[in-house]
Amino acid sequence: MTDGPLAGRLALVTGASRGIGAATAIALGRAGAHVVLTARTAGGLEEVEDAIYDAGGSATIAPLDLTETDGVARLATAISERWQALDMLVLNAGMLGSLSAVPAIDMKELAQVLTLNVSAQAALIASFDPMLRRSEGARVIGVTSSVGRTPRAYWGGYGASKAAFETLLAAYGEEMKNISKVRTAIVDPGATRTKMRARAYPGEDPASVKAPDVVAERIAALCIDGFEAGHFERVG
Repeated sequence: MTDGPLAGRLALVTGASRGIGAATAIALGRAGAHVVLTARTAGGLEEVEDAIYDAGGSATIAPLDLTETDGVARLATAISERWQALDMLVLNAGMLGSLSAVPAIDMKELAQVLTLNVSAQAALIASFDPMLRRSEGARVIGVTSSVGRTPRAYWGGYGASKAAFETLLAAYGEEMKNISKVRTAIVDPGATRTKMRARAYPGEDPASVKAPDVVAERIAALCIDGFEAGHFERVG
C-alpha cells in the first residue's frame, strides 16, 4: 500500500499473533504502515500477515520469545539493518499468570510474569531506542490493565507487573519528551474479547464484551493523530 495516513512508516507490534496485538497490526497495515509482527507462534503471525496483505498492506513476521532478552537485541539489530527509523512501537505482549491470593503466589510463575511484562519491555525500549529517536515522531504505546492502577483481590501478581510496566514506560516518556520527538502513551483496553480475558473470566459470555478491533482502531488513531507526552486513556 503506497497511500494511507501511515504510508512510509514502520511499526513493530508485540504479541501480534492474536487478540489486540493482531487486530492492531492489521489496523496499522490498513493505514499504510509496514508492520513487523512478533510473537512466539509463527503460525498465528502468518495468519495476521496474510490478513494485512489482503487489506492491501505489507508486513514482516519475526517469531520470537520475548523472555529471551538476547533475542530482543538480535531483532533490533536485524530491523535496524533494513530500516533507519522505527515510527511506532506497540508493547502489547503480556502474561496473566495464575490468579491467587498474595500469600499463595507461586514465586517461580511470578518471576515469569515479571520477566515478560516488565524486563522484556525494558529490553524492547532499550534495544529500539536508537531507531525511535531517528523517527520524525515516534509513538510508543503500551497496553496495560486497570489492575495496575486499582489493586484487586487475587490479581496481585499481574497487577504489580502492569504497575511496574506503566512506571517504566512513563519514565521513558519523561526522559524523551524534552530531548527527542519520541512520545509514550498507555492504553487500558478495558473488557475485551481475548484469550487472556476468557482465562480470567471463564464463565463470561464473550459476546458481552467488545472485540479487539475496537481497541485496535483506537491505537491506530493515536498513531495517526499523535498525542501529548504521557498520554493515558481507557477504551470503552
